[in-house]
Amino acid sequence: MKRVITMCMVAVCCVLMATNAQAQLLRWGVKGGVNLTKLTVDDYKDKMAGFFVGPMAELTIPVVGLGVDASLLLSQKGIKADEDAAKQVGLDIPVNLKYTFGLGSTLGLFIAAGPDFFFDFKGDKDGVERKKAQVGINVGAGLKLINHLQVGVNYNIAMGDHFELDGVGVKDKTWQVSLAYLF
Repeated sequence: MKRVITMCMVAVCCVLMATNAQAQLLRWGVKGGVNLTKLTVDDYKDKMAGFFVGPMAELTIPVVGLGVDASLLLSQKGIKADEDAAKQVGLDIPVNLKYTFGLGSTLGLFIAAGPDFFFDFKGDKDGVERKKAQVGINVGAGLKLINHLQVGVNYNIAMGDHFELDGVGVKDKTWQVSLAYLF
């Protein structure tokens, strides 16, 4: 009987510890930053700055350092077509596999990669034919500070054409500099 009680006590302790650990696995926060978009078509090159902001979630396995980072971002990016700006405003959904290594919760470095889904709100305007849904690949790295702040740099590579200018399909590449606060 003592063995059964001891085993029950051990099981209850394990469940309580697992519940406490699971509560710290999923964290919510706010992310914002700057988009720096670059476009190259034949000899034509152009750059434009925009912004992004929105909620994020991070699911991690603390001991291993592996996790998933996902965001729903209101994002502005685009190009300047001659004198007219061809800005894209839409919902940007990056989903990155993230590996963190460092000094516990005080300081850590992370690398991340994954798909990026962009849904354009504007549609075809300004003489530029835009795709309403776009897919890209993110590659990034950053720094975690004091268990709440994250500073990161991301590079988004388009998987298909984002624009069509004068009948020519155009891909854009975007650098992102971000700051996130996790609660």
